[in-house]
Amino acid sequence: MAIISTADELVDSDVYIDLEQSVGIPLRLKCEGFNFAGSVKLRAATSMVASGIRSGLIDEGTTLVESSSGNLGVALSVVAAARSIRFVCVTDPKCNPATVKLMRALGSEVVVVDQPDESGSYLSARKALVRELCERDAGFVWLNQYENPANWLAHYENTAPLIGKQFPGLDVLFVGAGTGGTLSGCAHYFRENRSAVRVVAVDTVGSVNFGMPPGPRHLPGLGASVPMPFVDPALVHDVVTVPERDAVRMCRRLARHGFLLGGSTGTVVSGAARWLAEHDPERSLTAVAISADLGDRYIETVYDDAWVQDTYGILLTEREDSNG
Repeated sequence: MAIISTADELVDSDVYIDLEQSVGIPLRLKCEGFNFAGSVKLRAATSMVASGIRSGLIDEGTTLVESSSGNLGVALSVVAAARSIRFVCVTDPKCNPATVKLMRALGSEVVVVDQPDESGSYLSARKALVRELCERDAGFVWLNQYENPANWLAHYENTAPLIGKQFPGLDVLFVGAGTGGTLSGCAHYFRENRSAVRVVAVDTVGSVNFGMPPGPRHLPGLGASVPMPFVDPALVHDVVTVPERDAVRMCRRLARHGFLLGGSTGTVVSGAARWLAEHDPERSLTAVAISADLGDRYIETVYDDAWVQDTYGILLTEREDSNG
């Protein structure tokens, strides 16, 4: 029995889905959405806030401010509410409407940057506003998930060891690439402790994380419009890029079996399925992927037929959703 006193104490549920039984993919999926923030980002949020408190950066008069496309904003909202800290999230129109409402329900202030910068990047525009807010008020503290080592250390110290303990015979781990915190932490851990484990990064088409050309992206979470400091190609054994259309198809395929998961999960599972089909046709490898969040926040996007058709120009039938 787990008894907690604050919402940020529940982080890991240790739930895995065997996708071979449901959709025929030889892959175990670690579900990181079973906490009060609903995503893997609670690890980074608790780690960064705890580090800030220890160092004296955060005190009772602090207002936290962070740039986020969604999940980290919710995670920091949970931690801030649990610790009675004021929090302002700077996001953009790609953030799921349900996520914005959730952050506000948790007591956070949400500022939506509705114009990208000159290069078309919402991320750069969000960061610019965060810097402006900090310059305007000395009580504002930017944790800076993009460069804060407490981000990737949360996964080096917790996520990766937990997976390693659960799967002593692990051969390959698939991790999505967003800010690079989860990917970098896991890659560092396995490189230093179990170097035989292959870490494969999964990114979305249109992301520049691994030197690919920039392109339009509509799903929050994975990918980046500017290079992320934590994303180091030398740390991973391989990179798979997935078109968003394929991610949506995979999400809907999983949902037909009762697994309502987020857009990042659809991307990672789609990329893992393709990599395994090519590199492990005999299905002899023990493979695990990390699912960042659940799918309830994507009801108005990934799981909405009209949004999918308007965004990607495709109409997914129930048969196509099921068979991918």
